[in-house]
Amino acid sequence: MLKIQEIHELIKRIDESSIDEFEFESNGTKLSLKKNKEEVIAQQPAVNTVQPTTSVPVKTEDSADIEQVSDTNTSTEQPSTSTKNYDYEIVSPMVGTFYSSPSPDKDVFVQVGDKVKADTVVCIVEAMKLFNEIEAETNGEIVEVLVENGELVEYGQPLFGVKTV
Repeated sequence: MLKIQEIHELIKRIDESSIDEFEFESNGTKLSLKKNKEEVIAQQPAVNTVQPTTSVPVKTEDSADIEQVSDTNTSTEQPSTSTKNYDYEIVSPMVGTFYSSPSPDKDVFVQVGDKVKADTVVCIVEAMKLFNEIEAETNGEIVEVLVENGELVEYGQPLFGVKTV
């Protein structure tokens, strides 16, 4: 059985670490700790006209206000009326870091225009120091790469657009 002081120490250490969730079980006693992260997400409506640069305050984990500058000229956000030129998305099966090649000095697994089969490795997602090869799971052609190399990806986030055959 954990003492209150030990639990307080665990909470403090988890709060200071990058761990979001912690579970401990001993002698029939279970302790589960989860961080609550407050995020403020500002969305701008998609428009076809050029707008000047705007500043949006963003609240971070440590509650400090930071000015985030966004420029609609370089935004990758597509208008909601646009059509996709693919009919299948390869999505991330986990949270982690996206890598387009097996190592920095090697060629990318796939690029736009490449034909893929269901068992073709298209990228790696690193999660907790484990490098997980992600397969296409469909036959077709890569028509769009939706994330940048080294970018943090979420569970279910689209990675590639594929036109199936």
